[in-house]
Amino acid sequence: MKRLIVGITGASAVVYGVRLLEVLAKREDLEVHLTISKSGARALWEELKIEVDIDNFRLESLIGVEAEQVIYHHESDIGASIASGSFRTEGMIVVPCSMGTVASIAAGISRNLIHRAADVCIKERRKLVIVPRETPLSSIHLENMLKLSRIGVCVLPAMPGFYHFPKTVDDQINFVVTKILDQFEIDSGLTQRWKEE
Repeated sequence: MKRLIVGITGASAVVYGVRLLEVLAKREDLEVHLTISKSGARALWEELKIEVDIDNFRLESLIGVEAEQVIYHHESDIGASIASGSFRTEGMIVVPCSMGTVASIAAGISRNLIHRAADVCIKERRKLVIVPRETPLSSIHLENMLKLSRIGVCVLPAMPGFYHFPKTVDDQINFVVTKILDQFEIDSGLTQRWKEE
């Protein structure tokens, strides 16, 4: 079974992380390792009125169902499996990715498990996808993202397209989640692709 790490941080647009988990929780061919920062939990409440207790986490509180293949790790658990390079994974998605998290990853500073797991992906040359959601972007933000891009990190901003003729906000959320999953060659079936019927 393939393993994938998902980190949710305190940037706006946590709905992308929730939708991603809804899709991944339905797949029996993937083991998903989830970690949520304190700021991520705060954003879930502020934006979606979803109350998540990161100390006593239950997946059902986040996406409405439980899934055995989704394994939760507390953000302070530096002894978690995903904190070690010897624990093999396909890579990691940080969605949404706050600018503080971008800066920590770019500087190699591991202040929580999300930072450490991302650092492991970089050092082990595994796929790391960050989904920043900030506007406008300062020169510091851009320099940090450029630094990460130059070492192979996929910088995938939450910028939905319009060529699929979206009619709802859900259509736009699904577009970004599709782009994220494409990085791992996972077909979500959430949106119509360019020039495909």
